[in-house]
Amino acid sequence: MIYIAPSLLAADFANLKTEIRTVADAGANYLHLDVMDGAFVPNISFGAPVISALRPHSKLIFDVHLMINDPGRYINDFVKAGADLITIHLESCSDPAKVLKEIRDREVRCGLAISPATPVEEILPYLSQIDMALIMTVVPGFGGQKFMPDMMEKVRTVKRYALTHNLKLDIQVDGGISAENTATVTEAGANIIVAGSAIFKAKKPRAVIEAMRKEAEKHPYKA
Repeated sequence: MIYIAPSLLAADFANLKTEIRTVADAGANYLHLDVMDGAFVPNISFGAPVISALRPHSKLIFDVHLMINDPGRYINDFVKAGADLITIHLESCSDPAKVLKEIRDREVRCGLAISPATPVEEILPYLSQIDMALIMTVVPGFGGQKFMPDMMEKVRTVKRYALTHNLKLDIQVDGGISAENTATVTEAGANIIVAGSAIFKAKKPRAVIEAMRKEAEKHPYKA
């Protein structure tokens, strides 16, 4: 199944409650929440208090993407804030397996992300320990960047590995994705699509989400 995850980073921060209701009504499944610390990535966004404040106003799956150093320090904070899924970066800590276990032990789904510069082979040993692999299709840190199509070979590699090893694994892509390139990512094997500006900046978010779904349905994974 294809899931659409609008990225809150592109929303109007003066009207977040209204913004998340709009994308939920438009057919979104997840709300992608980019947490950035100004150290792991060169930008600062928001933290657990904002997520906690939004949680009572949405039934969307809260998909928390931690682009922060040493994420293990804050797992409890984001669980308490209402995260349904917490994704850490492979590059952000010395022992990713330990942090992933901490997330699972809190009965929250866990994900592992890799940035464009990281070889896909580095994530493969962890795939049996996670619910979702996130392949970044832009350099993490800022919204509105251009999609990097060469990252699709990483998606294909992860998809093939999951199928070969009988893993029940979601594959998420994040960065520069719109209805125009949805087919590219779904054919490669992704099933959770993060889109920020394409949805939140659209005059008709429902039309965008529907177009993305149609493209995904017409272009399923090609081995």
